[in-house]
Amino acid sequence: MSKLENAMVEIVEDKTLSDDWYHLRKVTFDYTNSRGEVHRLSRECYDRGHGATILLYDPQRQVVVLVKQFRMPAYVAGHSGWVIETPAGLLDGDHPEEAIRREAVEETGYEVRDVRFLFECFMSPGAVTERIHFFYAPIDLSHQVHDGGGLDEEHEDIEVLEIPLDNALAMIGTGEICDGKTIMLLQWAALNRERL
Repeated sequence: MSKLENAMVEIVEDKTLSDDWYHLRKVTFDYTNSRGEVHRLSRECYDRGHGATILLYDPQRQVVVLVKQFRMPAYVAGHSGWVIETPAGLLDGDHPEEAIRREAVEETGYEVRDVRFLFECFMSPGAVTERIHFFYAPIDLSHQVHDGGGLDEEHEDIEVLEIPLDNALAMIGTGEICDGKTIMLLQWAALNRERL
């Protein structure tokens, strides 16, 4: 039994700081730690909804299909803002598999068929409530139904990239791929390559 099981949380106040693009809250709570000491703490929680992401891999050509798009938070953090990622999106009330099928075809033009759930996780649990559902789907050229690129009404401007898996893995080391969910899925592919 973990000593942390004795810790308790009681929310004192849950205040909305911003409800513009997503929901930013300041939560004040009394935290009784594992030693029985009570501390009043405050944390900001950013709630943007839950999401899904998918690794599209063509085993015949040994390429992964990734997308490149501009990300403002990366830009203001000193990056160019152009981030290479696995296709992803918010659930928007849909089941995770349904959402990722939608996002895959919108962003890449590939209509996925055999979708496999891998795992789910919090990407930044210290500040963000989002839980991401990770998927994998084998593809081939017959699955491509259009060029992809995202939706005009959502102002998406997405470049579709087909990169050999070995090159994509090497791009993690050079920093060309620096998105957490993408790194996780590429590492999963490297560990499971014989079964793909």
